[in-house]
Order: sequence, then C-alpha cells, then structure tokens
Amino acid sequence: MASPTPVVLITGAAHRLGAHTARHLHQRGWNIVIHYRSRADQAHALREELNTIREDSAVTFGADLAEPGQAETLAAEAIDAWGRLDGLVNNASVFYPNPTTRASPDDWDAIMNTNLRAPFFLGKACLPALQQSRGAIVNLIDIYSQRPLADHPLYCASKSGLASLTLSWAKDLAPEVRVNGVSPGAILWPEGDAAVDERYQQSILARTPLARTGAPEDIAGAIAFLLCDAPFVTGQILAVDGGRSLDM
Repeated sequence: MASPTPVVLITGAAHRLGAHTARHLHQRGWNIVIHYRSRADQAHALREELNTIREDSAVTFGADLAEPGQAETLAAEAIDAWGRLDGLVNNASVFYPNPTTRASPDDWDAIMNTNLRAPFFLGKACLPALQQSRGAIVNLIDIYSQRPLADHPLYCASKSGLASLTLSWAKDLAPEVRVNGVSPGAILWPEGDAAVDERYQQSILARTPLARTGAPEDIAGAIAFLLCDAPFVTGQILAVDGGRSLDM
C-alpha cells in the first residue's frame, strides 16, 4: 500500500544544494529519497538525521548516473521505497573548466551523461509514477545556460540542453506532470578543480545587483515553491541569482 505522504527523489542530495533541499522538503512533510554517487557517508548521515526527526522518512540509494542503466535502477528503487513518487529534483551535476582545445571524449561523456542524459532517462523511468500522482519535476539548470561561461563549453551545452528539455517536457508531459527549472547564480562557490579565488568572487558580486551571494535556502525554497505551491506553473525556469543574469 502506498504511503499517504508525498515522496521526492533528489539526485546528488548528499551535500551542498541537494542536502539543503532535502532538509527543506523534509521539514515541509515530504519523504526523501537521497541519491548519492560517491558520498555514501554524507548521504547516510543525512538519512539518519532526517529519520531521527521523523521515523521512516528518508532512504538512500547510490548510483553512478553517468553509467547506462543506473538511472532506471534508481527510479525503481525510489518508487519501491514507499510505493509512490510525487517529485523528482534533478540536482546532480558535473562542473569543471574544460577548454575546447583540451576536451576529450571522456570529458564529453562525464559531463553530458551526468548533466543531460541522466535527467532524461531518470525522468522517463519515473514518469509512470509521477503521472499517477500528478507530480512534478524540477531541473537544476544554471544562469550560464543562457550566457556561457568561458572555458566551460561542455558544461554550458549540457545545461542549455537541460533547459530545452525542461520546456519540451513541460509541453509533452502535461497535464499530468508539471516540469520547471531553477537556475542558481552565486550561491555556493565551486569546490575542487573548479574552485575560484576571492578576486574572481568579488568580480562576480560586483556585477550582481543585490551585491551578495545567495543562501542555499534560496534555492531550496524555490524548488519547494515549484513542487508544492505552484500547481498552475509549468514550463518556467526561475533564475535565483540576485539579478546576476541582468549583467553578464
């Protein structure tokens, strides 16, 4: 028997924006399917945190969404957890600088498979359950999908493709399933190989009308709005960027 509580699958939910979104939606009464790729410890810690607050309200499943077949397996596990699925948040993403002269087929596969192929096939696999619940999909896009970031052609292309997919799905999957996107601006600065120095950060903020970074809760709140509070909204991509997209 399906649970009466709405269920959302969030990819890349073990840390950063995904984890903030999981906590936010959990606070609003949703059960959470936490997907992770390599951050098992963080995912399990988040699961325990949420289950301590509300028993049997969070599960974790690992999958490398860049690998064929794993999106379909993840969808089946997510739906089986509580017998329903009401929301899908495609948050997992690969981001690193990759100039055209250095880009390899492996870079293409890593970025395109995670950022574009996986959301498509995960959404396709989740579609019957989302149609049954008259649920919603929210795709995490990027303001650079419209005005590309230098030396990130594959990343920008993948996010532009995801933006186009969002609009196509909104048309094709209606009226049963709503599909929208959120495009973050400067929220959490990149980590690892994509990290930027303070001078670069300040140059971004200087071209942001609100003159500051946003908070992860700004993104989580926008996702929650589109999932929970916007039953007549579909085919929209909401820029949560402090006005940054006005001056790029």
